[in-house]
Amino acid sequence: MLGLMVIVAFTGIALAANWLAPYPAGEQFRDAFLAPPAWTEGGTSRFLLGTDPLGRDILSRLIVGTRVSLGIGLLAVVAAALLGVALGLVAGFSRGVLDAVLMRAMDVMLALPSLLLAIVVVAVLGPSLLNAAAAVMAVQVPHFVRLTRATVRGEMVKDYVTASRLCGAGSLRLAFRTVLPNCLAPLIVQATLGFSTAVLDLAALGFLGLGSQPPTPEWGTMLADSRAFLLRAWWVVTFPGLAILITVLAFNLLGDGMRDALDPRLRR
Repeated sequence: MLGLMVIVAFTGIALAANWLAPYPAGEQFRDAFLAPPAWTEGGTSRFLLGTDPLGRDILSRLIVGTRVSLGIGLLAVVAAALLGVALGLVAGFSRGVLDAVLMRAMDVMLALPSLLLAIVVVAVLGPSLLNAAAAVMAVQVPHFVRLTRATVRGEMVKDYVTASRLCGAGSLRLAFRTVLPNCLAPLIVQATLGFSTAVLDLAALGFLGLGSQPPTPEWGTMLADSRAFLLRAWWVVTFPGLAILITVLAFNLLGDGMRDALDPRLRR
């Protein structure tokens, strides 16, 4: 529930970013380069969390960056779930060569470190926010494919599937109306946990300069732009890092809670 409350709060911030941000995310204040937070010595109430090396308000950039990080992460996870579930259903219902080819391809993708695979995809497509989302989607797809295939194979041997076949259900109806609804619980948990991985991977790509490009306020890019000032101005790195930490932790807590809630064997 704590993770859910944090996610709801961050979602509200992302939706109302234009009204909550004190200043435009790209506005520069040339009289306030690296201004410290308001509660520290030399701080001012104009900039509650201080300013970055270019004189931009960190609070405003964090608020607008919430929309970028969560929105692109949601896009990547939804696209990965749709593609992964479709391929998983194909692999689960088919036998022989098609199933073997699909699963060996997923094994090859899983054999590569996720960040390395994302970097390769972005290197091929070019650095941009949408290409980073495509890279994160490519990293997430194998997990959905394997989970869907395993769940479908487990459901196919049950009596209700046999009864549906005897009643004349076709392959598409059997897949989408009979089997898939009974596979949704683990897929929802995987999507929730995958969201935290997507936010982390997007931040990593932004930190490496392969994701969001300046002046777009994205948490990983904010870290990359400020790493040279880590010892001089701690606030320029601390607050974007805390935003990433809190978001990833909240989605992990929510994923664990949903697993317990959706699994009958774990219910109290």
